[in-house]
Amino acid sequence: MADVDVAPTFGAELKDGFKPANAWAGHGIAWLEDIQQFYRERSAIEKEYSGKLSALAKKYFDRKNKKSSQLSVGDTPAMTPGSLESASLTTWSTQLNTLESRAAEHDKFGNNLLSQVAEPLKYYATRFDELRKRHAEYADKLEKERDHSYAELRKTKAKYDAVCQEVEARRKKSESHFDKAKAQNAYQQQVIEMNNAKNSYLIAINVTNRLKERYYHEYVPEVMDSLQDLNEFRVVKLNGIWGVATALESAMMKSSHDMMERLGAEIKRNAPHLDSMMYMRHNIGGFSEPADKTFEPSPVWHDEPTMVVDEMATVYLRNLLSKSKSQLGELKRDVDKKRRNVDEVKRLKQRVRDGTEKKDEVEVVRSLFALQEALHAVDRDRLTAEVETFTITSAVGDVTLGAKNHNFKSQTFKIPTNCDLCGERIWGLSAKGFDCRDCGYTCHSKCEMKVPADCPGEQSKDERKKLKAQRQSAANTMLKPSASTGSTTNVSEGPELSRSNTMNSLSSRAASHHGQLSPTEEVPPEQPRPSMSSATSGGAKRNRIVAPPPAAYVTDGGGLNGNGSSEKKGKMLYGFDASGDGELSVSEGSSVTLVDEDDGSGWVKVRCNGKEGLVPASYADFTTALPPTPSITTTPARPASTYSTSTTTSSVGPAKKKQGPAVAPRRGAKKLRYVEALYEYTATGEGEHSMVEGEKFVLIKEDPGDGWVEVEKAGVTASVPASYVQVV
Repeated sequence: MADVDVAPTFGAELKDGFKPANAWAGHGIAWLEDIQQFYRERSAIEKEYSGKLSALAKKYFDRKNKKSSQLSVGDTPAMTPGSLESASLTTWSTQLNTLESRAAEHDKFGNNLLSQVAEPLKYYATRFDELRKRHAEYADKLEKERDHSYAELRKTKAKYDAVCQEVEARRKKSESHFDKAKAQNAYQQQVIEMNNAKNSYLIAINVTNRLKERYYHEYVPEVMDSLQDLNEFRVVKLNGIWGVATALESAMMKSSHDMMERLGAEIKRNAPHLDSMMYMRHNIGGFSEPADKTFEPSPVWHDEPTMVVDEMATVYLRNLLSKSKSQLGELKRDVDKKRRNVDEVKRLKQRVRDGTEKKDEVEVVRSLFALQEALHAVDRDRLTAEVETFTITSAVGDVTLGAKNHNFKSQTFKIPTNCDLCGERIWGLSAKGFDCRDCGYTCHSKCEMKVPADCPGEQSKDERKKLKAQRQSAANTMLKPSASTGSTTNVSEGPELSRSNTMNSLSSRAASHHGQLSPTEEVPPEQPRPSMSSATSGGAKRNRIVAPPPAAYVTDGGGLNGNGSSEKKGKMLYGFDASGDGELSVSEGSSVTLVDEDDGSGWVKVRCNGKEGLVPASYADFTTALPPTPSITTTPARPASTYSTSTTTSSVGPAKKKQGPAVAPRRGAKKLRYVEALYEYTATGEGEHSMVEGEKFVLIKEDPGDGWVEVEKAGVTASVPASYVQVV
């Protein structure tokens, strides 16, 4: 018999083919009923044959006795022969005795067929079908777990979409809300919730993909291998029963010994795996593993599949990583222990199969299944914690190092208590939340994962009261920021409340500095923007968004600045640090004198404190004096710079130093490139160029992901739709 270990296996060859394989194994087990019925009918025939042989022998014994004298000595013997018979009658009697003996042997053979063949077949058919159904139940459980993982992923995706929808709703609502500061704070908090939901969604994708991989490459193949083993076990037992039937018939019929020998030899040639190989040879199909799940942007919030790693998101990720890491070690030890138990029972099953240990193999398989189910449940938890840990550390590193986690304990607050994170009341039927047993930090259950790991350690009662007052003051500041957006508060300035916040743009922001502000237009509050060098070397991905019609993103204002006189006075909107020859370092707010106007490269030459040098044109303003304190504009703005870390992410903390927009390389830094207009386009506002089909422009900046490019015409840099031009 061939070695089963080297034969192909269902798990390796058929992958996700459990249902047809289960049906095939079920047919094999049901076939045992036909074989059992065959031997029962054969037993009835043998017993009937035995009865007929006995009746035949008795009939001819009676006839022989009546004719014994006649045949032995004649009708009128001179001497009565007594009990003596002729040699022929003795031979005949021997033949009839032999017939009776053969009849008894057939009766015995019929009984043996019932007790040693038919009944065992019935027994094993019942046991095998129980095990097959157990396999089917376990396979159904695995499939439900897989579908549950997919369903959970869909729920996470739906939750993410809902949060994104809420962000958009908050943004729209804030445009007409009377309390701009409160609306912006609500919008900012909702953006944080969206980032957390996105991170959860990305983690769920990785977990689902890993579980799916285990399902198709480990869980289902393992069940199919066990199903194959069950079928081969059935063949082994069937061969044994066939051997018993063959031996019984061989002992009964010496005259048919050679024929039964051939039959026995043929039975022994029936290796258990031959049926399996034929089945596999005719069932190998074009299996195609389902593709991994990927990030799907929300229909209302365009984004990329990158983890959000700003300050607030990192707090959430650190807390999630701490939980996963704390569980991972214990789960690994539990998995190793259960796997050793499974391996030991597998070795026991092999010893039973080899005959070196006498145990009920069906019971051993039942025990093995129970252990494998327990191992599978723990291993799923381990895999989930492992994927969560790897996903988070790949994005932000091991942020748990040096973290001072709060010693939170679930608590029911029976007196009015405020959350130290959001400042709102912890209320409800049961008023449940968490408090730190060391420093007394209290928070909602929903806020637990957003609490920074900054526990000061065990504190006295007075110190706890002091910390509580400080935390509540900070939380109240978040809930009620200063009405003046130009003042510095504990809450960092959020994204501009306009449609442009759902996508990124560098071109329009940079172009706006070349245009002149209208007297009624207010300057929007500036957010930190990295320079070109820092944006390109930081490795952060930019969101790729197709721009809507340009008319949705233009502001009302005057025309572009023309070239002025050689002695124009201006003011630095942002501080600039020189990074090359010919450049000049100037601080924010410094008065400068225009020496050379922008020649189309995006740079101007200025004089400040007796020194001359180049600064980015968008960093200085030589028009009318700017308002001393910027305020939020109500006019829809063009998308913000793509080189910002994220247009939808802000952090709570002290206000940071303003950073100017990214600038184009100075003229001569690289070879000029040109674009040609494919279609006619009419500018709908400042910061855009009109163009006719076939017109050529100098390419200043390619499409950063918002559907716009920056080009130069007649020394003026402005934006045009990326889909309207091609590089030549």
